[in-house]
Amino acid sequence: MLTYQEVEAAAHRLKGVAHRTPVIRSHTLDALLGCEVHLKAENLQRMGAFKFRGGYNAVNVLSDEQRAKGVVAFSSGNHAQAVALAARLHGCKATIVMPHDSPTLKLAATRGYGAEVVIYDRYKEDRAAIARQLVAETGAALIPPFDHLPVMAGQGTAALELIEDAGELDALIVCAGGGGFLSGCTVAAKHLLPDIQVFGAEPERGNDMQQSLREGRIVHIDVPRTICDGQQTQAVGVHTFEVIQALVTDVLTVADPVVVEAMRFVFERLKLVVEPSGACALAALMHHRHRFAGRRVGVTLSGGNIGIDRFVALMTGQEQVD
Repeated sequence: MLTYQEVEAAAHRLKGVAHRTPVIRSHTLDALLGCEVHLKAENLQRMGAFKFRGGYNAVNVLSDEQRAKGVVAFSSGNHAQAVALAARLHGCKATIVMPHDSPTLKLAATRGYGAEVVIYDRYKEDRAAIARQLVAETGAALIPPFDHLPVMAGQGTAALELIEDAGELDALIVCAGGGGFLSGCTVAAKHLLPDIQVFGAEPERGNDMQQSLREGRIVHIDVPRTICDGQQTQAVGVHTFEVIQALVTDVLTVADPVVVEAMRFVFERLKLVVEPSGACALAALMHHRHRFAGRRVGVTLSGGNIGIDRFVALMTGQEQVD
């Protein structure tokens, strides 16, 4: 299982490379939710999301010989950008498998970092199988988006920083897709604060992790139809579930309209832009506020990669959300 020592080693690799993102406070938010909220603003991370941490760490731990053959990844967008940027920083080639309906902003950024993009249909094709075929053909190193210990370790450095900056917390809420961010943050948080309760947050229509935790086995679902494109995973990873099953208190779900409400609050009151998946943890706190009354709560704002047209459409109701 992932160890705190691996998270700590990742923190050393990332020092001076990743941004040490700020912890944001809002008295208005505290009053609204009845608890003390500490927001880790990973939307201000390099390439706009926490994914840079894991992507960079995973490329950095490869040998020079491995990097010379390039790297392959598959992602709906943020991991794609993270690996593309990390590969560029290490001077190696990146090939990224991305769904045809990835946000235009994420596709453009991935290509802008120098990666070759291979497009697939997320509802009909298997992205992991496509990536494995590319690895077989090229000898490149595969860097999965979440079920990979170096990725998990890198993601966990966000919680390490949050606790160092915010101090003791009673609870931590982390957005969850395949579980790389949640598992890494959980290992870091439970090592530093053994009594802390850690919660995952995912959209109601994509509650595979909640089902998995409650049933004690990995549950697979169809690709969920949700505005949270970064959380359209079908199952939690094997390595990530090992951590989640052992250490996570619960997984909270939230409807898409509450995610939009959280995005609006962050924009109007905190002057920050977050994408739907990036607002999921705060939305979960807003919806389940009764569980956190009077407590000090850490929350991840995990990403801000959303184009202006879609952001406006969600904020004004032009894009219907239910």
